[in-house]
Amino acid sequence: MKQVLFMMTTAFALMACGGGSGTATKTETAATATAPAASTGNSLSDNPDYKKGLALVAGSDCLTCHKVSEKVIGPAYKDVAAKYENTDANIKMLAAKVIKGGGGNWGPVPMTPHPQLKQEDVEQMIKYILLLKK
Repeated sequence: MKQVLFMMTTAFALMACGGGSGTATKTETAATATAPAASTGNSLSDNPDYKKGLALVAGSDCLTCHKVSEKVIGPAYKDVAAKYENTDANIKMLAAKVIKGGGGNWGPVPMTPHPQLKQEDVEQMIKYILLLKK
């Protein structure tokens, strides 16, 4: 009886862990975030703003609502890059929107505020996004 109970408990624990699916999700997310660098050659991946911004985006919750090339809940990063010119004023304005949150520019779903993020980190993320312009 103890052996059966032990086997059932072990089987349940393995099922609850998902068999490592969390690792696969992080790998897929990182692959999605880095796809533009592979398709455009090494010029983007050599850019320090690209590298720093990509690392910050990958370590945040941004990829929950945004993807590089497709709209999810929020706009695709490439659509943001197409809409805004890569200027210091736009970088500061977009960073403020990320930190404060807001809505209306991309549809009815507002972006949640991210007050825990540092201004300089968000600006680095925005620089990365604006580098994705076609």
